[in-house]
Amino acid sequence: MSGGTMTDRPDVIVLAGGLSHERDVSQRSGRRVAIALRQAGHTVIESDVNAGVVDLVRSHPGAVVFPLLHGGVGEDGALREVFQLLGVPFVGATASSSRVTFDKSIATPVVAAHGVRTPRQVALPHEIFRELGAAALVDAIGETLGLPVMVKPARSGSALGASKVELIDDLPSAMVSAYAYGSVAVVEEFIKGTEVTVTVLGEGDEAEALPAVEIRPDSGVYDYASRYTAGSTRFVTPAEVPDEVAAACAELALSAYRALGLRDLGRIDIMINSAGEPVFIEGNVAPGMTETSAVPLALSAAGRDLGEVCSALVRGAAARG
Repeated sequence: MSGGTMTDRPDVIVLAGGLSHERDVSQRSGRRVAIALRQAGHTVIESDVNAGVVDLVRSHPGAVVFPLLHGGVGEDGALREVFQLLGVPFVGATASSSRVTFDKSIATPVVAAHGVRTPRQVALPHEIFRELGAAALVDAIGETLGLPVMVKPARSGSALGASKVELIDDLPSAMVSAYAYGSVAVVEEFIKGTEVTVTVLGEGDEAEALPAVEIRPDSGVYDYASRYTAGSTRFVTPAEVPDEVAAACAELALSAYRALGLRDLGRIDIMINSAGEPVFIEGNVAPGMTETSAVPLALSAAGRDLGEVCSALVRGAAARG
């Protein structure tokens, strides 16, 4: 093995790509982190996820895996379960915490149970929606949650399959769009207000919330195109909100992060409602690291260097073993 030692600059295997709908974004995240880690003095091996990954990590004893796969296998805990099985150190949340966080139908009630404000939510498997009939369920959703609502796949990222519904007649087609990305769809009350996202570093009581990034998409909806098309969304860092609201966002992010059992690096998405109260929307175990992603912006606002932060995470994972 070339490069650093376990105690200073361990070798790093950056995994990016995969077969999810977010492959392109993952590759861009992986490339950026790989460059930053090399600049920080690490030897970096870049790899896609394929049948050779197990042999790759076994052939580099002492190397730390930095998974930057978005969606699917990258965030649902499956790949992390393999790393834990092999005893391979890796950056980020455990397999079990990833499973909970990635599934919005589970993460939202878990976070709510810890006293964090969340939107009212209904989770419906495709089979139930089909067998019981869309019409009856759509009416019940409208009566329970009101309009507008957000419809999204329970297990997907980057706003894929997500849509805002303002008319009850549009709800069935929105559900179908969500089901294209998974077998369970969640319908949430729409929270009108200011959208921010808070990056969290560390673990447990030592976790640290970085300055909130305010998201202002030109289209009015932070969808896939708004997220990954340069210039289509304005990011304001730190968020232009009152100090007490910024502090409340940081507190909510830390509470949700701990409730979900996250570690090392994560991102908590928040809506600030008309009363100035932050509301948890979702958590991310492998947030994007591209040129249009919020995490690098938050690091810059905090005066932190991307390479050194990633290096510290790698060294921490190596020490964890």
